[in-house]
Amino acid sequence: MTTTVPRPTTARPRVALRDRVLRLVEFATTPLLPSDYLDLIDPLRSGADLRGRIEAVAPETRDAATLVMLDQATGDFTLPSPAPAKVLFLTAGSGITPVMGMLRNHLGELADVAQVHCAPTASDVIFASELQAYAADGRLALTVNLDDEHGVLDLARLDALVPDWRERETWTCGPTGLLDAAEAHWAGADVADRLHTERFRPTVVEPGEGGEITFLNSDLTVEADGGTPILDAGEEAGVLMPSGCRMGICFGCVVTMRQGAVRDLRTGDITVVEPGDELPVQTCINAVAGSCDIEL
Repeated sequence: MTTTVPRPTTARPRVALRDRVLRLVEFATTPLLPSDYLDLIDPLRSGADLRGRIEAVAPETRDAATLVMLDQATGDFTLPSPAPAKVLFLTAGSGITPVMGMLRNHLGELADVAQVHCAPTASDVIFASELQAYAADGRLALTVNLDDEHGVLDLARLDALVPDWRERETWTCGPTGLLDAAEAHWAGADVADRLHTERFRPTVVEPGEGGEITFLNSDLTVEADGGTPILDAGEEAGVLMPSGCRMGICFGCVVTMRQGAVRDLRTGDITVVEPGDELPVQTCINAVAGSCDIEL
């Protein structure tokens, strides 16, 4: 009779050892992750979270630059086909960026273009020479509003700057204050359907129900209101939180929610995770909605 004796396995101890080593490394690199340091050495390595490759950097102003072949553009802030007969671009600061893409690619298709751009000073106007060249060629009617010369733009001045603005399909991009004012102004003129906005920063909903956030790694529980991002609540309590852009773009603040509910501060949507499940959560754009357990 032949008896087969199973070989002892070392898989479980090896896995356990690997997990302990990873946790030790993560602890040493907190609030960053080991992958953040690997990104500095080999950002295109296999398995990396690739977001784009920077081919060139072209300075535009003292605090703005153009990054070339970064990634494909996404979103719905685009011109329709066919293009409208009359267009108004209302921008401020870096909000000129998506509009400049439209001008470069579609200006020849636009018969009547008005551009109103706002900046703190003349030296802060991004793409100034390019805009002025389009205007000099008669391809667009350009108005530049400089805060230090003209004051912050009052949209009531549009009647003088672009008298037929109500008739134009309008695209606006810039700081939240400008966008909120534009939406109210267009709605007040009963032409809200002609306004298209692009927001770089989230529109935060009114604070709602908050609750308790439990940080499982530190056994710390804190109270937070419904308008405070989990990232801010954790940092205020002394928790070393991973973070990045703090705007919901880079995903550098993602942690694991083991259970509970959070509210997206951009949309107001609530996400619920049942005990035993898990979900990656961006802490810079989510607030607690009742309670949640977070693992860093």
